[in-house]
Amino acid sequence: MYLRVALDVPLNTLFDYAWDGGEVSPGSRVLVPFGRRNAVGVVVSSSENTDVAPERIKAVTRLFRETPVIPPDILRLLQFCSDYYQHPLGETIFNALPTALRQTKPLNLPKAEFFRLSDAGRTVDPANLPGRAVVKRRLLLALREAGQLSRDEIAALSPSAKTALKEFQGLGWAEEAEISSLAPRAARAIAAPATPHLNDAQHQAVTAIHAGLGVFGVSLLHGVTGSGKTEVYLQAVEAVLLRGAQVLVLVPEINLTPQLEQRFRARFPAAHLVSLHSNLAGGERLRNYLDAQSGQADIVLGTRLSVFAPLPRLALIIVDEEHDASFKQQDGLRYSARDVAVIRAKQANVPIVLGSATPALETWHNAQSGRYTLLSLPERAVSGAKAPDIHFIDTTRLKLEDGLSEPLLAALRERLARGEQSLVFINRRGYAPVLMCGQCAWISACHRCSGRLVAHLRERRLRCHHCGHETRIPPACPSCGNPDLVLLGHGTQRIEEALELHLPTARILRVDRDSARRKDALPALLKQIHDGEVDIVVGTQILAKGHDFKKLTLVGVVNADGALYSADFRAAERLFAQLMQVAGRAGRAELPGEVLIQTQFRSHPLFAALQRHDYPAFADDQLAERRQVGFPPYCYQALLRAEAAHLESALKFLREAAKLGEALDNPVEIYDPTPAQMARIAGKERAHLLVQSASRANLHAFLKVWRTALEAREGRSVRWSLDVDPLEF
Repeated sequence: MYLRVALDVPLNTLFDYAWDGGEVSPGSRVLVPFGRRNAVGVVVSSSENTDVAPERIKAVTRLFRETPVIPPDILRLLQFCSDYYQHPLGETIFNALPTALRQTKPLNLPKAEFFRLSDAGRTVDPANLPGRAVVKRRLLLALREAGQLSRDEIAALSPSAKTALKEFQGLGWAEEAEISSLAPRAARAIAAPATPHLNDAQHQAVTAIHAGLGVFGVSLLHGVTGSGKTEVYLQAVEAVLLRGAQVLVLVPEINLTPQLEQRFRARFPAAHLVSLHSNLAGGERLRNYLDAQSGQADIVLGTRLSVFAPLPRLALIIVDEEHDASFKQQDGLRYSARDVAVIRAKQANVPIVLGSATPALETWHNAQSGRYTLLSLPERAVSGAKAPDIHFIDTTRLKLEDGLSEPLLAALRERLARGEQSLVFINRRGYAPVLMCGQCAWISACHRCSGRLVAHLRERRLRCHHCGHETRIPPACPSCGNPDLVLLGHGTQRIEEALELHLPTARILRVDRDSARRKDALPALLKQIHDGEVDIVVGTQILAKGHDFKKLTLVGVVNADGALYSADFRAAERLFAQLMQVAGRAGRAELPGEVLIQTQFRSHPLFAALQRHDYPAFADDQLAERRQVGFPPYCYQALLRAEAAHLESALKFLREAAKLGEALDNPVEIYDPTPAQMARIAGKERAHLLVQSASRANLHAFLKVWRTALEAREGRSVRWSLDVDPLEF
């Protein structure tokens, strides 16, 4: 028998190997010789024949039997991704696997500890426990309902649940049942505690989602910030768990995972929930992946890569903040997790819910055209809570002090006096984006990138936020020796320093990628805000969405105009979404909220729609513009990216690629090659070539033939890739 094996190599082909060990299922992992090394491969198919000469056929070294095979539905999804995104099948498959499953060594599989009630424990009446024994009563009920719980699930019930478990074991009420994480778990119905009351819009949305269970359908849950989308998710999930099925929940960023995980665990203490994201240790990620595959996990919550997690009882997919660009992978397999999730739902014949206050224009277009069902939440869920008032500070007529206007500082003082919290939002970390010499005009440029080195003054370092290069801040100009170097522009560190100067009594906290670099730093920072230990937060987009701060009533936005200068046709869409999301942090409880945006363009149509909280009007205007110029969603695009040691080499390759494309008989538009917006990153020069068509089918037919022609070219001096449905140019 010959096995057709996919390997993690950048070659658009499968490899044939001999095997005489009996039947092998597609999706099995195998160890095979490849060149001078051994490599892990995944069996795609088997056959009694091969086109490879017998003397060139090598034998499979080992069949890994300790883990289940990749299920047929996941293999089918990965094959779709390989075809659609024009990426080798081998790399596509291995992109979806945890790192531990890519290694050549056999696995020592983790064992999951489970606990259950003993015969004596099942006779205990929770009502007979002391009134103060809240945690013990909760643990007893959870074990009785679930049958068994893992140590992690017990710990999630309460900080003192582990102590209660030890007491139960000492009393003989609970016992350990160590079960392999691979053991299949039978379907079981899981009920939630009493659920909160829904307003009419939430109730209609939940009813519509419940009615769609069991069949494929895409619903766009469009709700203003604070409208209770998460509660709709929770009640939709409850209906699925009561059927004994599994749910997949996708979030755009790791930073949003812990708080959402906490809400899900609190609502469904008897459900087994696992997280999947890149910040997990290898062993934990493998265990969670295997729990999902075996059906042990009832809820899988993760970032974009979890869209490929095997779920044998999948019944619902939820994509939160579906508009977020983080769902698009920007290297390797350049897939959109949101779009792949829709395909997966279709293949599995299950419903999918896309949620956002500011949907992607492609999603909004699909909802308006009837392809998706539109579910609207037009009001905030908390009784009495209203959308914040949005006002603009015209910086053309005001002098800024360290980037801050006097009206914004006055508003911050007012909240400080009232004991309320404020957020100053600037989407640029560091102290200042440019260090400059006033005499010779030297600028702190990165020698490896087209960007500039950002000054991080407290660390006395210059850092490139594109390639990671850093160096110390020079004591004098490297060009002319002038010691008086000037810091231009503002970042979070500089705004933090300015606020400390202007508001010396305020408790100020900076939350950005630098301050939250350590693994557990962000939850600790957020806890300070929730506990009222902070008066003013200075933050980037890390705080723009998903957070619910009860005492935060003011949001000040600094340096919002930069995106208006961009040549990217999606810049306005991204800016509107960002400002709408960060504005939504204010006034989420009973206290009214206000948003102050410093801008030089207060009459811009984008700001007018933002002030009215009118996303539909903004989206309709943007779609009308895109229809006129023929941009997505009214056309379909692919970007051929090239990088080389010299820019001319990349452009030459793209010009040759354009000629190859023009020789093909396909109705597509091929544009001229151009340098990328960020032409050099990490020492590599970058350029691209845009291809677009009014027909998705025509574009993909062209890409398939074009890619084959490009792969047949000789020479490896240029690295290239195809980006289908690109978001960045």
